[in-house]
Amino acid sequence: MGRNPAPATPPTPDLDRAIGLLWGATDGRPNRGPRPKLTVAQIAKAALAIADAEGLAAVSMQRVAAKFGFTTMALYRYLPGKAELVAAMVEVALDAPPDLSIVPGGWRGRLLAWCEAMGAILRRHPCSLEVLSGLRVMGPNEMAWLEAAVRALEGTRLTGSEKLDAIFTLMAHVRATTQYAVPPPPGALSSGQWGEALIRAARRRPDEHPALLAAIAGGALAEGHGDGAAFGLCVILDGLTARSD
Repeated sequence: MGRNPAPATPPTPDLDRAIGLLWGATDGRPNRGPRPKLTVAQIAKAALAIADAEGLAAVSMQRVAAKFGFTTMALYRYLPGKAELVAAMVEVALDAPPDLSIVPGGWRGRLLAWCEAMGAILRRHPCSLEVLSGLRVMGPNEMAWLEAAVRALEGTRLTGSEKLDAIFTLMAHVRATTQYAVPPPPGALSSGQWGEALIRAARRRPDEHPALLAAIAGGALAEGHGDGAAFGLCVILDGLTARSD
């Protein structure tokens, strides 16, 4: 019997190309061929419009090219593939971060404002919820958001590592709770329907779920209870206060 073939090594990302596209080293334009008619930002805005209307899965190089009357191959002169297109879409969606220097309330007030602004963007562009859960080369806008959040923690006793960990924790919370605040995709449960299903299922076997049913009786899942976003954010910030003051 022959040996099993060695697992294929995943291709190494072209970091220089990705950074160049996002940071303007090539001005977002192809280097060769006829004079370009578009920039990467223009292409990303068109793709973002598709994603906002139909979801990220609806975005393809062919679909975006058609919006400009291009062939798919022509679009590859600007972007090498969908991964780079999605990264450019994040840049367009995020735009510049808010000016936290004018926000009162110290570092806690600044981080609250940062989370609120990020949540507003995610609600406006729900496709970003999926994109921001993965790792990719950051562009200037996304890096500026990270810089603003880390800078908000200046003057605390947190270490550099703890500051980054704190921002990643906050971002994960904002992303997780925002997904329940946006309209569900076709066929998916709304947050209200999910809560109703949970209650009905728990009541089928009350002896197995006494703690859960007690929490529900105490107001959990009641109309107006909220999605846990404010509570979770308060808990995270209280924890940071305990470590930094």
